[in-house]
Amino acid sequence: MSNLNKTHCFDVIIVGSGGAGLSLALSLPAHFNIAVLAKSHLTDASTYYAQGGVAAVLDQTDSIQQHIDDTMIAGVQLCELEAVQQTVLGGKASVDFLLQQGVAFTLDQDQQLHLTREGGHSQRRIIHAADATGKAISTTLVQRAQEKSNIQIFENFIAIDVITRAKLGQTELPNQALGLYALDEKNAQVHTFLAPFTALACGGAMKAYLYTSNPDIATGDGIAMAYRAGCRVANMEFNQFHPTCLYHPQARSFLITEAMRGEGAYLRLPNGERFMLRFDERAELAPRDVVARAIDYEIKRLGIRHVWLDISHQPEEFVREHFPTLYARLMELGIDITQDMIPVVPAAHYTCGGVMVDEHSQTDLKGLYAIGETAYTGLHGSNRMASNSLLECFVYGMSAATHIQQQHQPHFEYPPIPAWDTSQVTDADEEVVILQNWDELRATMWNYVGIVRTSKRLERALHRIEMLKKEIDEYYQGYHVSKNLIELRNLVLVSEMIVRCAMQRKESRGLHYTLDYPELSTELRRTVLNPTDFKVEMQLVNLQANNL
Repeated sequence: MSNLNKTHCFDVIIVGSGGAGLSLALSLPAHFNIAVLAKSHLTDASTYYAQGGVAAVLDQTDSIQQHIDDTMIAGVQLCELEAVQQTVLGGKASVDFLLQQGVAFTLDQDQQLHLTREGGHSQRRIIHAADATGKAISTTLVQRAQEKSNIQIFENFIAIDVITRAKLGQTELPNQALGLYALDEKNAQVHTFLAPFTALACGGAMKAYLYTSNPDIATGDGIAMAYRAGCRVANMEFNQFHPTCLYHPQARSFLITEAMRGEGAYLRLPNGERFMLRFDERAELAPRDVVARAIDYEIKRLGIRHVWLDISHQPEEFVREHFPTLYARLMELGIDITQDMIPVVPAAHYTCGGVMVDEHSQTDLKGLYAIGETAYTGLHGSNRMASNSLLECFVYGMSAATHIQQQHQPHFEYPPIPAWDTSQVTDADEEVVILQNWDELRATMWNYVGIVRTSKRLERALHRIEMLKKEIDEYYQGYHVSKNLIELRNLVLVSEMIVRCAMQRKESRGLHYTLDYPELSTELRRTVLNPTDFKVEMQLVNLQANNL
């Protein structure tokens, strides 16, 4: 690896090229000089793979209060009301923003935005682009960003760590973020990126699990970097398992959209029996945690590998019109969804916890923002309601843009920033060490920290993760950084966060279900991790309402 270190100066650095990062970039003024760092190619983000849509109150039969109530119910009352209100009230502006960018959403017969319904929603309020909404949003926002002369894009750049005054030993001044170090993977060089404002919009951490619907980039980088920079992290025990991931050896991580159940698909056992009504009166449209646990229960009870999702009772034309992407992809695999049932299993899907932020996406550290799945806003509580996540990206991305514009001061003076030091490390002799630790970590999380948990399983997980973390830290200190090593270092830290938060929650609520504490607690508390000592604190959530 070369010791060459390039330094780049910007007004704003954004890590991540999904809906959260690009909504921020496109909402900032044209005179701002902006860097967007993508760990892979620009569309390799969770946004691109979202099939469902964006939840927003647009129909006269719907209301802001109904959307708020649905979100609170899905989150098992652990959602923070101010965050829910801010997000739901921002729905119309978010849709307008996307339309202005040119996103081609599906229209109904009257040429109005077609609205569908998903689990947990009492009304049709999901705008979508057929069954590939994320692809439509991602490709459009990427195109708009590429057209902007003030946005410079760095593909295949992997952020390593946030640079702060405290890390530089400048304790005489208030601590703040000054930028970050990032690895240019193609040239094996570490670059220094400096800016008065840095935004982490790099997705969640569900690659911590053996089976996941997430793309390979979802390794918790933003959560880990913010934590190491001194920011608090909350509610990491709440990891959403999407109920319906395709069970097929040739289609790893292929999600079957919840909108299919919204349009009448049934979940069935091998004998054809519908089973969801035994678990919840809302049947297939119950919130995701309920459906995922029900499927997990039936798989273990019957000793089967998967259950079936069936929409074959709907008219063929209806199915092909509503789900063209799924229809085409599954036909390639020999599954005709107009006639055949689809084999499905739950898979790790969404990180409901994250870096604690305020209403402007500002973290505990001045100049550092976190947006999207990287952030904990308080919106999701103990279970994310379908299609609220994309909405959150746009609402908080635009809010962060407003705040950065208000805080911006020209001619920011940087202190001396040392180049990335490679003088004490050597080239790694065996990459197999990283791969072995990676596989062991993900298997440990899947087996011990999955859909159903126990205190003993969590203790075993923590013990093994602590050993892995020590091995990985020693490896990180001795060898040149690589993409796999950076990701593994972040993922083992975030996995430890998940386990420590789960061990402190002595109840079953939403996505955290433990056999040792099966009942709901009477207290509503969020789980907060303090980076100074890894101490976990259970704090009362904010349930004070604003006037709508």
